[in-house]
Amino acid sequence: MAEHHFHLKADWPGGRNSEGYIEAGNLKTKISIPPEMDGPGIGTNPDEMLLGAAATCYLITLAAMIERANIPLNEMSLESEGIVDVTNGIFTYKKIIHRPTVALKADATEEERRKLERLVEKAEKSCMISRAIQGNVELELEATLN
Repeated sequence: MAEHHFHLKADWPGGRNSEGYIEAGNLKTKISIPPEMDGPGIGTNPDEMLLGAAATCYLITLAAMIERANIPLNEMSLESEGIVDVTNGIFTYKKIIHRPTVALKADATEEERRKLERLVEKAEKSCMISRAIQGNVELELEATLN
């Protein structure tokens, strides 16, 4: 069994409305509480980072599956939305909606198009981040396939 270790270093000078800094490999950025939660909105925040992790994991997983299946990809993009519920002052990451747009080359067969439909769904269930948050955050797909 192989294990991969990822490390993050964080600095936080103190206080709720401070700004901090994180560094993890190629990720180097300021952090703070977002303005939607009455923070200073400097740099990024955990809500954006969870959305970013889920979105990039899904997109990379889908790209790898399309490549392995030899489906003639023309282009692919993704928009994702994270929804945080605030009830009685408790913040809960409720849902992530992925909206992939995938276009195949004009010479793609009907079988390749059907396979793409299956892979768009399968990638969400196969992604490591999706599996990590499963049961805690609802995941939804709204795909546009061309």
